Amino acid sequence: MPFLVVTPLFFLWAIPNNLTDFLIRQFMKSFEVSRSGAAQLQIGIFVGYFLMAIPAGQIMHRVGYKPGFISGLVLLGAGCWLFWPAATLNSYGAFVAAQFVIGCGLSFLETASNPFIAQLGPVSSSERRLNLSQAFNPLGSITAGFVGTLFIFSGIELGPGQIASQQAAGTYKVYLHSETMRVVPTYLVLGTVALLWALMVLATRFPDLGGEDSPMHSDVKPPHVRLFQSHFVFAVIAQFLYVGAQVGTWSYFILYVRSATGVGDKAAGYMLTGTLAAFAVGRFTSAWMMRRFNARVMLAVYSIVNVILGLVAVTRPSWVGVGCLLTTSLFMSIMFPTIFALGIKGMGEKTKTAGSLLVMAILGGAALTKLMGMLADANSLQVAYLVPVGCFAAVGLYAIFAAEPKQVA
Repeated sequence: MPFLVVTPLFFLWAIPNNLTDFLIRQFMKSFEVSRSGAAQLQIGIFVGYFLMAIPAGQIMHRVGYKPGFISGLVLLGAGCWLFWPAATLNSYGAFVAAQFVIGCGLSFLETASNPFIAQLGPVSSSERRLNLSQAFNPLGSITAGFVGTLFIFSGIELGPGQIASQQAAGTYKVYLHSETMRVVPTYLVLGTVALLWALMVLATRFPDLGGEDSPMHSDVKPPHVRLFQSHFVFAVIAQFLYVGAQVGTWSYFILYVRSATGVGDKAAGYMLTGTLAAFAVGRFTSAWMMRRFNARVMLAVYSIVNVILGLVAVTRPSWVGVGCLLTTSLFMSIMFPTIFALGIKGMGEKTKTAGSLLVMAILGGAALTKLMGMLADANSLQVAYLVPVGCFAAVGLYAIFAAEPKQVA
């Protein structure tokens, strides 16, 4: 039952994470901000991830996983409901603050869910088990893709003449505010689901797990393990770079498709949904392939493939580049759970602390997305996409040279 209650959380938290890609394009329109300015939405959510990861890990170290899940869901629900007053005030800063609260909630959920699933069975199969649960994450991403395209994007794209006409008539600000208000119903529904799921977790009995999950009254003390083992430190670095590559690739995907092909927001939104579908296919097929192939080797091969695909997208900004960029999601699919599972291997009593630090590495999604926005504003989107190419190369080096633990408790 705990597995059945926790696994859908991987689906749930993917929705606000991926809706941010649609918010970036929508708020560039409704608040008239630049690419770099729109990246503040990612910064808000990932700073929440970063700042709350250690407190989340410490709270769960003391009281267990269950309060962590409940806290995360309540914060997620509250952040989503804050979209209503933010839209009413027509304040871009208030939306960034709501994203921060959502990020705090997601930090709790990811800090709890990943090590919980990894420890809920034999250590030898932790990568496969975590990839299986994480396979539900891209299903949430696909859901976000359809929801964002259908309910957030209006499909109305005004030309310079129409904008000038509305400005002269004094109706342009009303139009922009109506575009902002389109995001509210989606987030109210999402927030309500999160709060209801918190009640579901509250009613579920959770098991005591090993390592840091041992009951506090237990007389059996787990063996001491060093926290900063080399394989774990490199896992944190690799996770920082990977999340930056993933978030940056998806955040500017719609803008890349528009600039490379000339299609509108709706068509580009459906193509983003397509790349998220590729991500889902990769998760499910890779979880099956890990029964036959070593997870670390697969991580290395997938990283190399994405370096090649990314370079084609940079050098061929056309339908060819769009196809390559779309396909990168298929090979990104295993990276987060595999790096996470490899990083916490052998961490014993430090598992929750290690998990919280790996979640803090999600800050890469904010830092590198901002960097891509600055490069795009100063040069072009094609130049900006060299950032994820470099990140994939670094993840490949991690998989080949640094992923094996030197010390196992």
